[in-house]
Amino acid sequence: MSPIAHFIGSWLAASVTTDNPRDRKLVTLAGVLPDADGLGVVVDVVGSMISGKENTFHYYQQYHHLLLHGWPGAIVVSILLVCFAERRRPVLLGCLLTFHLHLLCDLVGSRGPTAGDLWPICYSEPLFRHPIWFWKGQWKLDGWQNQLVFIVIFGAALWLATKKGFSFAEIFSRRLDTIFVGTLQKWRASIFAGKGSR
Repeated sequence: MSPIAHFIGSWLAASVTTDNPRDRKLVTLAGVLPDADGLGVVVDVVGSMISGKENTFHYYQQYHHLLLHGWPGAIVVSILLVCFAERRRPVLLGCLLTFHLHLLCDLVGSRGPTAGDLWPICYSEPLFRHPIWFWKGQWKLDGWQNQLVFIVIFGAALWLATKKGFSFAEIFSRRLDTIFVGTLQKWRASIFAGKGSR
């Protein structure tokens, strides 16, 4: 799934497992950090620009879905994030949950353009090669299934924001979140006011 879908899905899980902004940020971050092992793409692009050679995406292909897409990464990321938590136990459980939710979403919906271009989850990497999980029915990254899941979680996040008074925008800025949620609540009020006048 896309990083944005991982982000919003992780925030949704964080919003029901934690009770303060700091801990929600940490749990949300745990659901996004597995994709940090894909940052080799930056090295690939810069190296290609400097050398003038065609980009083969060596580092991206070599390390994405290997360094941080298994239980060793889940433990390291969760322990590091818990160090900054207000309530450590819920954050630890939430981090493990969102990290594994990321892996599950990748297993279900991260296929490339061809039917054979599957993204496996090497659950013990980088320590051990096995087990390796893959699903032959994996959805294309840009497939309709992933788009539908995104629409559902985005809608759920907007609905939850109007109910709870905070949104995924709080991860970036409390002020931005206040403006965003205020706008959503005004829209919601005007929609229901319009329905009530009929």
